[in-house]
Amino acid sequence: MESVYSKRIKAGKRRTYFFDVRATRGNDYYLTITESRKRFNDGGYDRHKLFLYKEDFNKFTKALNEAVDYVKTELMPDFDFDAFNHEYPENGTLAEDTAAVEIEIEAETEDIPSASSSGEEVDKW
Repeated sequence: MESVYSKRIKAGKRRTYFFDVRATRGNDYYLTITESRKRFNDGGYDRHKLFLYKEDFNKFTKALNEAVDYVKTELMPDFDFDAFNHEYPENGTLAEDTAAVEIEIEAETEDIPSASSSGEEVDKW
């Protein structure tokens, strides 16, 4: 069936989620949620798909929100979940902050011995 709406969420370098609204022949609608993970060995993809029908939308969103809220409030209340709100464009790198991150990394690694340093310096790490 053809997709009438699609939302793609890039989740890191190897994982992408797709939320697709599809229409049936009788003009009814359902949602497919697909997790796609890139394989290391052959460059292909593993895909797992979930079909969610309209009669289950409310129950599903309620259970999902409850589970996420439980993790956020009960299991990991001090964790900064907003730190992961960055978007990955088509090329897989972070959009606007890439240069700033590279500068910070360079500044932090200036005192690290190079690979050509003696073995003793490397062992100090």
